[in-house]
Parts: sequence; structure tokens; C-alpha cells
Amino acid sequence: MRIATLQFAPKLGDLEGNIRRANEILDRGKVLKAEFGGAVKSIAIETERLRPDVLVLPELALTGYNFPSLDAIKPHLEPAGTGPSAEWARQTAKRLGCKVCVGYPEIETNPNDDTEAPKYYNSLIVVNEDGEVIHNYRKCFLYFTDDTWAAEGNVERGFHELEFRSRDAQRKSGAATDLVGDIRRGDNLSGEENNVRAGTSAPSVQESGSEHKKVATSFGICMDINPYKFEAPYSAFEFASRIMDSRSQLVILSMAWLTMHSRDALAALNEDPDMDTFSYWLQRFMPLLEKEMQHARNLDDEHDVETTAAGSLNSKPKEKQVVIVFANRAGEEPAADDTKPPALYAGTSAVVAVTQRAGSGSREGAQAGAQMDVKILCWDQLGAQEEGICFADTTADPKMVFGLRSAE
Repeated sequence: MRIATLQFAPKLGDLEGNIRRANEILDRGKVLKAEFGGAVKSIAIETERLRPDVLVLPELALTGYNFPSLDAIKPHLEPAGTGPSAEWARQTAKRLGCKVCVGYPEIETNPNDDTEAPKYYNSLIVVNEDGEVIHNYRKCFLYFTDDTWAAEGNVERGFHELEFRSRDAQRKSGAATDLVGDIRRGDNLSGEENNVRAGTSAPSVQESGSEHKKVATSFGICMDINPYKFEAPYSAFEFASRIMDSRSQLVILSMAWLTMHSRDALAALNEDPDMDTFSYWLQRFMPLLEKEMQHARNLDDEHDVETTAAGSLNSKPKEKQVVIVFANRAGEEPAADDTKPPALYAGTSAVVAVTQRAGSGSREGAQAGAQMDVKILCWDQLGAQEEGICFADTTADPKMVFGLRSAE
């Protein structure tokens, strides 16, 4: 699967400016450093050429996040599917031929009862390739900031089966090549300028006879991965446990995650990731590292099955994998009031996977630690202050692999 996130630094309350900036980054494409003609140059791959299956934006992506009150955010509230965030998602989904997920502030009213007070949610809208709204997730665990105006969502909305084109269909259309890998190796380049534009537009996803597959997907927004209200035990792992229980293959996280670094420390990081934040994110998925995954098919599996020694077919993959999309934002927003510091965001968006390979003596439902070879794969990761596209082709080799070592 081809997954993209758009990391940028939205300005609080500047809807038009934020839409303009998001479009600028998409128009620029994915920027890579590669050797070309004996020199290292910036290679810009057009977003259409990346052919993402899904594009994920941060929490409250087009409005900004750090609103101090309900009154402050009220002018930016949108009914599900009909506001400017949804309209941007529709246009972008149709243009890129992919699903688009955008965080936005939602207002819900009862059309049959004018006397009923409206409800407000911190939400994530999901639009398909035709511009149709197919899911609307509402944040369940509220942070201090959105707790001032939003209601808690229902955890049942946190799971949905998304339908994607199968890998076989992508191969037939020519969309299954490792384009980013080609660029890093110096293949498929055109032009001699510092900003080399690669490729042509994507083929239509509406091909006759294309095959589709359903992907079990869990959705979350930022604080959802933390203990409830920071009052539940750290080891409760409510969000990660729901992933395991639902047998999800894909996890989509839209975030406006703050950093613990100072402004100067962030500036020093620049295009390097905030590894303290990244490490914490991974810790919040400990159940995926410790317990055996129960889903029968991985994200990129088609019809492959494992043949046992006795010759029978085993539908479970040899290596189980859950892909996690961390779609965070960068930048800074003003303090909510005089008693609080400015909001500094961690950036560091990434696409990773937790993988398990059975070892000798492993058993169904057991703790994975001693009986599984568990690794974390990372295909792409952006810097703490970087604005750009984080992109992963999960059928290609990852950029980084982290192995787990037992404490002695």
C-alpha cells in the first residue's frame, strides 16, 4: 500500500491560508535528496506520480488546533461532510485518486429538534476516491485543550473496513513500482535542475475490472493513544488493545502532538525527527509488541497462503504485521492564555509497522516477547520542523528496522 501524510504548520484560525499552504506542499510533491550527475540534488516527485492509496492530514489540519475556548473555535466548526475541510478533502481525493483523511472541528445538530443543543467533536473525516464521505471518526480521549469545547466520541467509530485496490490491480495499472526506491538509486529521473520533476499523472482508479480488498482499519486522534485523561494506568493501553481486539491491519493516527523541547531545541533539530516523541509513540503500542497478533492477513497480502509440512493450507501469514501511520503537524501556535506556554508541535510524522515472526514454541494468544521475533519497520519519517510529504510504499524495503532486545 502507498501511504502519504502531509505535515505542515497550520496557522490558528487561518483557514484560507492553511488550505493554500497544504496545496502548495502537495503541488511541490515529495522532496528527496539524491545523487544526480555526481552531485547531491533535491528531487521533487509529483504527488500524482506517487499514486498514494491514502493521504492523511493532521488533527484540526486546516483550522489550527490551540483554540482556548468554545467561543474561539465556534466560527470554524463544520457539519460533517459539508464544511470547507470536507470540500478540500473531496477535491484532493478526486485529483489524486486516493482516500483522504482530514482532521476538523465538527458541529452536530438535530434537524428534527431546534431546541436540542448542538454537540461539538474533534473529528476526522475520511473521503474516498470519488469524493464521497465514507467515515467520520470522533476523538474519544480529549486533551486539556479540546476538552474545553469538544464532547467525547464513541470508541465504536474507531474501527472501519476501508476498501482499496488490490496489489494485483496496481501491478496491472503500473502503479506498483517502487518509485521512491528508483529515485534514491538514481533511476527514472528527468531533467538537470535542482528540482527535478519526476513522472506523469496517475492512472484512473476507475478501471473496469479492477480488484479490491477490504482492510481492517483503526482510527485515532492524538490523545487517543494516551491513558484516559492521564488518570487510567499507563499500562492500560486502551487504544492499542482495541487494535488487537479488532484485528486491525492498518492504524491511522491524525495528530497535533506537542513536543517537550524548547523553541531553540526544536530549531536545532530542524529536519531531524524528535526521537523522544517517536519513542513515546511506539511505547504506547506495547501490546502489539508483546502479544501475538490474531489477524489472518496482512495489509499487503492478497491470496497467498502458507503450506504446512503436512501439505495443508494455513491462511495465517508467516510474518504478521500492523502498519501505523503517525500524521503529525509542525510549527507553533500562540498560548491559549497568559498562564500557558505557546504550543510547540513535534512534527516527526512517520509510517511504521510492527512485525511478528513466529519462533519455536510459540503458541496462540501467548505473550510474544520470548517466542516471537518482533521488529519495527520504518519506511519514512519527517523532521521536527519539516513541512512536506511523508511517504511509504509498504511493499518496498523500509529505510530503518528496529529490533527488540530483552532486558537482562
